[in-house]
Amino acid sequence: MYKNDQRIVMTLDAGGTNLAFSAIQAGKELIEPIILPTSPDNLTVCLDSLIKGFGMVRDSLVEAPVAISFAFPGPADYAAGIIGDLPNFPAFRGGVALGPFLEKHFGIPVFINNDGNLFAYGEALTGILPEINRRLHKAGSIRQYKNLIGITLGTGFGAGVVINGQLLTGDNGAGGDVWCLRNKKYPNLIAEESVSIRAVRHIYRKLSGDSSELTPKDIFDIAEGTKTGDRNAAVASLSELGEMAGDVLSTAVTLIDGIIVIGGGLASASKYILPALLKEMNGTLSMLDGSTFNRLQMKVFNLNDEEQFKAFVKGETLKTAVPGTEQTVDYDPQKRIGIIFSKQGTNRSVSMGAYVYALNHLNN
Repeated sequence: MYKNDQRIVMTLDAGGTNLAFSAIQAGKELIEPIILPTSPDNLTVCLDSLIKGFGMVRDSLVEAPVAISFAFPGPADYAAGIIGDLPNFPAFRGGVALGPFLEKHFGIPVFINNDGNLFAYGEALTGILPEINRRLHKAGSIRQYKNLIGITLGTGFGAGVVINGQLLTGDNGAGGDVWCLRNKKYPNLIAEESVSIRAVRHIYRKLSGDSSELTPKDIFDIAEGTKTGDRNAAVASLSELGEMAGDVLSTAVTLIDGIIVIGGGLASASKYILPALLKEMNGTLSMLDGSTFNRLQMKVFNLNDEEQFKAFVKGETLKTAVPGTEQTVDYDPQKRIGIIFSKQGTNRSVSMGAYVYALNHLNN
């Protein structure tokens, strides 16, 4: 178990402005993060900062690290460690072999992935999935969940999928990418155009006529009534994001069938996002003869709500007779999944995802 693993992995939180370097051992950060500027428009300076940051972390450790593992924006060939044409990192355009570069310098394996994948992996192995399963077991439920879809709502629509403890990367490194699915409301657009910070701003401006540069926090505060503005437009802009995300997740969960966990900066506006998301997922579809049926085979429960969690745990466990015997077996005919917001936090889940991803690859 990772909590007893004494191997040290150096990690990095790579943003467009700053690089935050750290190290994890037994699931705990060993040092205060070391912050250096990113310099996204100058490759030499950016690479020098990476060498300097990881070097400072290594020099602060009592024991030698066994690997480097971190999230970095895509597009990328993560398995090969090659970063592609990044919109926010112009110096990387044309492709940079970042993984091999760091391996050559530090002499240890380097693992790179995107933040959506590592968020999902961290939640599946160290976060919400084991917590839900512990609570189910404690409550006497016969259910245990093995699959998870993790999404991040923020600048973009990040996502990752974990199936039975294994991260779904896909043959082309694009497994779990839901951002480019078709947009329900605007079929000629990708889903991310309605599930992102820019989407909330766009809808608020469209409905309110207010063209000022508002942050998502501003729009949330307007929805709360603590800031002057068009409250109905603010609520509607966050609600529409929930509806659009719910449509995408309905497609994803039909294929994956697992727990859904949500992180990212917009998760703090969950009271306006989640009702529309759940309504979409628990909605209905029609057939040509006019009959309707549930959009999903499973019912989606809001696991952030304690009463909903109790109903999720309870299910419909029945005693079913074994034909020709006096024996019975437990049977729960209600198909159900849950949706919940991250409890350990997005950044922590990404860091832990990077950490356990490295350890598991080293083991194999």
